[in-house]
Amino acid sequence: MAKVQLRDYINIDICICMKDLSNSALDRRNILNNNIALQELYEIFDFKGILFERKYRYTKQQLAQFFQVDIRTMNRLLEIYREELDQSGHELFTGVRLKQFKDFVSQLKDINVLQLTEDDESEIVGARATSLNVFTFKAFLNVAMLLQGSDRAKEVRSATLDIVIDVLNKKLGGTTKYINQQEESYVSSALREFNYRQEFTNALDNYIIDNKFKYSQLTDKIYRSIFKENAKEYRQILKLGNKESVRSTMYSEVLDLISAYENGFSDFLKKALENKGEKLRLSEANKLFKEFEALTEMSFKPLKEKARSLMASRDMAFRDALHEQLKEYILEVSQEDFEKFLGEKSMSLEQRLKENIDVFIRLKDK
Repeated sequence: MAKVQLRDYINIDICICMKDLSNSALDRRNILNNNIALQELYEIFDFKGILFERKYRYTKQQLAQFFQVDIRTMNRLLEIYREELDQSGHELFTGVRLKQFKDFVSQLKDINVLQLTEDDESEIVGARATSLNVFTFKAFLNVAMLLQGSDRAKEVRSATLDIVIDVLNKKLGGTTKYINQQEESYVSSALREFNYRQEFTNALDNYIIDNKFKYSQLTDKIYRSIFKENAKEYRQILKLGNKESVRSTMYSEVLDLISAYENGFSDFLKKALENKGEKLRLSEANKLFKEFEALTEMSFKPLKEKARSLMASRDMAFRDALHEQLKEYILEVSQEDFEKFLGEKSMSLEQRLKENIDVFIRLKDK
């Protein structure tokens, strides 16, 4: 097995801790959902499976031999983690399915038949077995993440984390800070938000008495309402420099919700000005935001919950950044999200703008 070492990648600006995969189901799922990394892992690990029904398969005995553990250890693992292993690709072949697998294996000429041993009598699959525990490559990795007493399993866990880092590094050029910009819908969301931001700052200029704090205070109120952090706290969590834009690191769903807040509150301020007949004080604007927040709470609630979950979950998986205030919203990152930010449809902002220059001009001039 070719083992990738973290020290081999000196220029990596990706901070992904050596996670404790054995004790974190969330970290295990995040790696197993990353099909881009899984493809590379299969090429690197020297453990070829049986290609059956378009998936590489391994028997329980094969895994026991690979990880150098007793078959009883594998049985205990299946008893404890059966549901998780089933989700990652473990199956119990019986009846017609088992017969099909047996027939397929019996026709193979380029494998070591002894590796297909299933019981203590060294029976080749197909002789007496009435059921067979079969694992996909993803389930094989899942087993490696769960086995505590196997040195081979520790090696696989360590190499897996290194390779996941390497895949991110190669895809993103060494940093995950702007991974949000890889997504297909980022450009249109960012441009919409830019336009609504202009309207929002114009509203603050036109409806609130001059005060140098009004932009930062009211912007922070929007941030806190959506994801419970102000700009300074967000900047610290993502380790952004003073000259780096906060919004350039935000996911499209978060930007869309910020646009909705900015647009709605701008109109709220306008109506307040019309009622009062003169510009508002900043203290009045702050009070009005509380009213606006209360009025829109039920309307924005589903969108806020979605934005919080996506932001907290993606930043934990992609950026190794923990939003303490959003811990309860952390979920696994879906396969669709890995494809969205790392797959074939993902690309850098520069590439995206070149391919969508017409959209860029249209939205910019809107």
